[in-house]
Amino acid sequence: MDRLCQQKVHKFEEFVDQRLKPDLVRAIAERDKVFEQQKVFSDLRRNIENLEKNSVTSLKTLVNIGSEVYLQAEVPDTQHIFVDIGLGFHVELTWSEALNYIKQREERIKRQLEEYTQLIASIKAQIKLVCEGIRELLQLPAEKPLPERIFDANKYIYKLLLKKKCQAEQSWERLRLFPDHIVNFHIHLVACGLNAQL
Repeated sequence: MDRLCQQKVHKFEEFVDQRLKPDLVRAIAERDKVFEQQKVFSDLRRNIENLEKNSVTSLKTLVNIGSEVYLQAEVPDTQHIFVDIGLGFHVELTWSEALNYIKQREERIKRQLEEYTQLIASIKAQIKLVCEGIRELLQLPAEKPLPERIFDANKYIYKLLLKKKCQAEQSWERLRLFPDHIVNFHIHLVACGLNAQL
């Protein structure tokens, strides 16, 4: 391999290691933060819905005051709650106002997750493209694709039946009547209470 080729390979490797991989790590970390926000708002929505459903007007709770130290607190009126809207600001909202706000935030979070997922896929594609370029420069043979796994519905159902411990032999004999190439069929096993759609 000549010197020019070695320099190109080295530049490509540096680009992957110093630019693309750190970008990928950052994008995944940012997406994880958005997933955490999604969970917080989902939990808040579920709690408000439970308060409404059970017509709770007051409650006692434990509040974390820091360093995992909890203090018992009593909330005399649950009709208004304080919601963190970002940048350290909290707004007092009624249950319906809070649910509307949460719905809007969840839609925004969903869009953010889609954007980060597209960004991550793009970075991974760039890494693969650069690695393919390095492979061509080094004149290495292309990677062989992994063999496809063939889904055998009969074996899957048989294992499922054994797992559930119910009339496996009878059901297997009935399944043997199906040709191996049929995958999409519906089996209703009343004895197990099992409903499997393949």
